[in-house]
Amino acid sequence: MFSFARNCFKYRSTYFRRDASNQNMLSINSFCQKFPDPNHPFGKNPHQTRKFGPFLFQINTNHSQLPVSFAPFYSHYSTKAPSRSYRRRVRKRLLKASMPTLDQAQFQLALSQLPPRFTPQELCNVITHQNDPLVCLELFHWASQQPRFRHDESTFHVTIKKLGAANMYQEMDDIVNQLLAVPFIGSEALFNTVIYYFTQARRLTRAVHVFKHMKSPRNLNSCFRPSLRTYNILFAAFLGRGNNSYINHVYMETLRCLFRQMVNDGIKPDIFSLNTMIKGYVLSLHVNDALRIFHQLGVIYDCQPNALTYDCLIHGLCAQGRTNNGKELCYEMKSKGFVPSSKSYNSLVSSLALGGEIEEAVNYLWEMTDKQRSVDFITYRTVLDEICRRGTIQEGMRFLQELQEKDLVDGYAYRKLLYVLEDDYGNSVSNVGIQ
Repeated sequence: MFSFARNCFKYRSTYFRRDASNQNMLSINSFCQKFPDPNHPFGKNPHQTRKFGPFLFQINTNHSQLPVSFAPFYSHYSTKAPSRSYRRRVRKRLLKASMPTLDQAQFQLALSQLPPRFTPQELCNVITHQNDPLVCLELFHWASQQPRFRHDESTFHVTIKKLGAANMYQEMDDIVNQLLAVPFIGSEALFNTVIYYFTQARRLTRAVHVFKHMKSPRNLNSCFRPSLRTYNILFAAFLGRGNNSYINHVYMETLRCLFRQMVNDGIKPDIFSLNTMIKGYVLSLHVNDALRIFHQLGVIYDCQPNALTYDCLIHGLCAQGRTNNGKELCYEMKSKGFVPSSKSYNSLVSSLALGGEIEEAVNYLWEMTDKQRSVDFITYRTVLDEICRRGTIQEGMRFLQELQEKDLVDGYAYRKLLYVLEDDYGNSVSNVGIQ
């Protein structure tokens, strides 16, 4: 009965059959006059009846003439989570509603700039001067429907650049499919642009598909074979998957295959490619392989290491506790005129402190502050903890006071470091007086 009442409240008008006549409809007010309202203050009076307000509900009495006891009409909202299909439909509606619309005036103005029989270069010039990517896309589609007109590499290139810069990757994907369907059209710069925007959209599968199209045997004599820039774009994309060691370990195999394929194709790697391999090996915890490539830079690849090369290796060696090797590379790096980055200094200082070389860690700490390299909170805490653990709390407090005097930590960081000491050593810190 309650569900029937709720359905009546839902439709707010009538509950009827299409072929029901008016004489077969019974007003709910006249129907319920026979039954007293138990919730009414005069409910005990058998002659007092319930009276309904402005809502008149009609009931089809063709099927049953039995009296029905009505429950009060309440509005109940469902607490059940919406289904996945419902959420998907809502998301599609919101995306469709938020999509920008085509500026017809701007589109007609762009069309007026084209001659009656325009060439692909003239269309490319018009699309280049458009700021609205939807107008560019509409121009491309409109030109495709014109007789005796065929898109060439320039029109594909400018349209893909406009859509990729506007993050309209789905529309760009449609244009790329049209490009791949036309044989012998394209250039190395065009496909490099496509691969770059696919990697920006994290569509690595599509980027690899375009890369394979460039290496296809039917394109051996074409001008869009993969170049060093193509490989570097893919290297950067696979290396930028995150700082998770397991993920980098998985993608490192792909990087290794790409690097081997590049060398086999006769493409000489540059320092960017080699640094990518070194960083990939370090992130995947294969530091020995990174050192192997480092020692092959000048011998095999005729490249000289730069600051990024040393920074990656110093961080990787210190992360594995090979502090002496990290110090040697740091000394070699400084002898060549490079200044270690904050990441290298922080790794080296923390590794020295954890290894018990407190004085040397503090010396490197002062050195990195002189070189205008920022020290993170973890490095300060590591050095402070090791000073207190291997020495005395007084030495730790003096070190903390020295940091404050040199204005290396602000008030918030100072109090945070002091709270760390209080948590570790309890009342011993409060009993130590700071001179």
